[in-house]
Amino acid sequence: MEHRFLGASGLKVSEITYGNWLTHGSQIEEDAATACVHAALDAGISSFDTADAYADGAAETVLGRALKGQRRQSLEIFTKVYWPTGPKGPNDVGLSRKHVMESIDASLTRLGTDYVDLYQAHRYDTGTPLEETMQAFADVVRSGKALYIGVSEWTAPQLREGAALAKRLGVPLVSNQPQYSALWRVIEGEVVPASEELGLSQIVFSPIAQGVLTGKYRPGQPVPEGSRATDTKGGADFVKRFLRDDVLQRVQDLAPIAAELDLTSAQLAVAWVLQNQNVASAIIGASRPEQVAENVKAAGVVVPLPLMERVDEVLGDVVERDAARTAANAPKTRPA
Repeated sequence: MEHRFLGASGLKVSEITYGNWLTHGSQIEEDAATACVHAALDAGISSFDTADAYADGAAETVLGRALKGQRRQSLEIFTKVYWPTGPKGPNDVGLSRKHVMESIDASLTRLGTDYVDLYQAHRYDTGTPLEETMQAFADVVRSGKALYIGVSEWTAPQLREGAALAKRLGVPLVSNQPQYSALWRVIEGEVVPASEELGLSQIVFSPIAQGVLTGKYRPGQPVPEGSRATDTKGGADFVKRFLRDDVLQRVQDLAPIAAELDLTSAQLAVAWVLQNQNVASAIIGASRPEQVAENVKAAGVVVPLPLMERVDEVLGDVVERDAARTAANAPKTRPA
């Protein structure tokens, strides 16, 4: 496992981050989740990503128990705040000072740690002044409850405004966590250039496009039983955008490129996002330990430029590149 610096900071994170969105506390039992975490550790993964809203806090609890007994200084633990938690009262959501300060304490309790390495704004909050949010995050850092701050799915203008406030407050804003894959490249036009300018890295989620880039979904055929596309707890909603025959056929056509690198299609997908030098780490999830062991083989892989160009040629116009999709996918008002 190789490590990369996170933004302009001195913090290094593993090229592969283990994330537990849609799995821990929801899709799989805790013993299976623990086995996946231990497989990640065995593979050299040191970075772990979660959020307070995942399974309404259960994902943090499961991750904390799975990491119990590990040397804390050898881990980088990330969590997030924004989406509704708890009984979903009027202050159980958003990035108000009240919600941020209460949420960090609740997250630390569930994770069983005194601090997180990275505390992230899970979305931009249009209902709270950004100055209030960034001051709260600065106070979280100064209290020692988080070492660095980041954001998730913010637009380029939001990143610039947030980074300017963070700098003024003397706290390190080091990262953005967007969706990014060979099929979903909406950050390349504006977010990545702004991040490079500001000294931020990307910690990307869904590098395998919710499993589509594994090639297991085939054009003209039913979705496999037990796959993300059959998950009624939310997974199916995220994957359906890619389940078109034109997309699925192009994905099948990537298999020969993966074979040239002695990789599976999934490994090629993860290796592909890591070729972007603004990407510090790619988040993978798993429901079985062997999935972790397979996906980490993408770390350290160099995809030659001619093969990167062939990926572009194969996928062609099914790739989503519209920079406006970041803003379009963000909540316009604070969710109730």
